[in-house]
Amino acid sequence: MTTSSAIELRGDFYGPSANESDQTPMVIAHGLFGSAANWRTAARRFGEQRPVIAVDVRNHGGSPWADEMDYETLGRDLLATIDRVFGRPAILLGHSMGGKAAMAAALAGADKVAAAMIIDIAPLAYEHPEHQLIARAMLRVDLSQLTRRSDAEAALREAAPDPAMRAFLLQNLAFDGEERQARWRPNVKAIEAAVDDLVGWPAALEGRRYGGPSLSIRGGASKYVAPEGLVALQRHLPAIEAVEMEGAGHWPHAEAPDRFLAECDRFLAKLTAGTHA
Repeated sequence: MTTSSAIELRGDFYGPSANESDQTPMVIAHGLFGSAANWRTAARRFGEQRPVIAVDVRNHGGSPWADEMDYETLGRDLLATIDRVFGRPAILLGHSMGGKAAMAAALAGADKVAAAMIIDIAPLAYEHPEHQLIARAMLRVDLSQLTRRSDAEAALREAAPDPAMRAFLLQNLAFDGEERQARWRPNVKAIEAAVDDLVGWPAALEGRRYGGPSLSIRGGASKYVAPEGLVALQRHLPAIEAVEMEGAGHWPHAEAPDRFLAECDRFLAKLTAGTHA
């Protein structure tokens, strides 16, 4: 079992401050190789009703780097964010890796989690060797030779043949100073070393339950939440409401934002009214 300490995550704030609103606040956690910026549109919408922070998960974006990166550790980071930023229970919304981190947080600290919104992921181990291939391809890029993002695209093409995925990954390239020295924003070495944990699910969390209000939104065209995934979600989150967005893939919030936000608004309205079963 992990024993590492939580770290202070960098985040983007939306809506009123925690002291200015009595609405339940929200913490948003992105997926692998993402950042808080991926959730800007949705976070602004949620911020119309409540305090919101979209965080950079450790080893991503502007958050600190650390060797430890299992889900118990990522969940601990989210619980510490709730305590530090809001000081009262918050809604956790997480996509993919962030969804697993949100579930780990809810299972470990139910008293701090007002609701869980899990986007296109299940509490299961997956077989996704492409994640390690992508990390290794990123590590092989000669950053000293780059002057623009497109220079790295060819190096990622074999590991990430989908142009949209390559464009997503290349958002992680930053260029510093007048000399525009290239660097990866994520701690790619730590991510590559943690891939087995990130595609897995902690044995220590098996048998645990979070009984609070919860929502699963999955893309109908996504491979991430098959029938066994729904069973696993129901096992850990017995009050879960499952929604399938027909035609959407693994990024329903980006592929069909209006439908996605409508489903979230419906769930949050029930939460505010106290009408969840």
